[in-house]
Amino acid sequence: MSLAKRTLAERWLQGAYQGSPWLSPLRPLGALYQWAMVRREQAYRTGNKATWKAPVPVIVVGNITLGGTGKSPLVAWLASWLVARGWSPGIVSRGYGGKAPRYPLLVTADTNVAEAGDEPLMLAQQTGLPVVADPQRVRGVQALVSAGCDIILSDDGLQHLVLARDIELVVIDGARGLGNGRCLPAGPLRESPNRLQRVDAVIVNGDFQPSLSVSTIMQSATIMQLAPLCWRRLEDGARFPLAPLPFTLPVHAVAGIGHPERFFQTLSALGVEGEWHPLADHQHFNADALSFADTRPVIMTAKDAVKCYALAPPNSWVLDVEATLPPEFEHWLAARLSALS
Repeated sequence: MSLAKRTLAERWLQGAYQGSPWLSPLRPLGALYQWAMVRREQAYRTGNKATWKAPVPVIVVGNITLGGTGKSPLVAWLASWLVARGWSPGIVSRGYGGKAPRYPLLVTADTNVAEAGDEPLMLAQQTGLPVVADPQRVRGVQALVSAGCDIILSDDGLQHLVLARDIELVVIDGARGLGNGRCLPAGPLRESPNRLQRVDAVIVNGDFQPSLSVSTIMQSATIMQLAPLCWRRLEDGARFPLAPLPFTLPVHAVAGIGHPERFFQTLSALGVEGEWHPLADHQHFNADALSFADTRPVIMTAKDAVKCYALAPPNSWVLDVEATLPPEFEHWLAARLSALS
């Protein structure tokens, strides 16, 4: 994506979340898109379109908004939680940003990111579990079941309705909510806000901002926090505590994620100062993107790091984070899984 196109896309997304009036002429198109998505969901729910049911439980983690919401950290948390309770989970992902010579692609910690995509590779490295990338998620799930997985986590599969699911979890960015509440292209929504009434749980990433216009179901949602875990030196993987900072200030911080401002705010809260460089989500990095006129340390997200091992300057660092959820959510999830047995 060229810089001009990326800037236009970012301007549109910012306007969609802030309710910019210049998007008003697009409301009829948004209403048409919403109608089409409702009809599509109804077709699957009523059996007019076929779904495939896996022989093991399937948990879908998705969203109804464009831009980053924190789905992948939740998937990593769920994977760890399930392993601790005796499950053998596998993770399926579309593999956005990657192109493999054949699918399904079993993603390991050493898979080429150009084939796997950034999020599947990050999850494989973080969890050590079987991860499969496949645009046809049913085929990916079949590969995971054949590999011995007894429960499936589908990363960003809410709208992939051909794959039947036992539990749907929707993640919403607490800072941005549902934006102007309208569907594409008049707003940031992939589906109507009413879709939240038909999922099993809504999880808000970060403190909920009551000033935003949101549905009432979000006001009773589970709150998830992304907590900084440690600093990781990119060149050798060595880990360091959050304080004292293991690098000098100021820094260059880059973020090719859906909501870069969240990452930069976290850095500021940790006492990091420097220049912030927001990039496009799933940014394709090259050496020039990480080449600065000075020798300041470069700080990045774990999602970006998987694309930068061979590109980043020596003094590059990753801030690793982990999701935290309340005990009430754990109790609810345990009960739901028990009921599926």
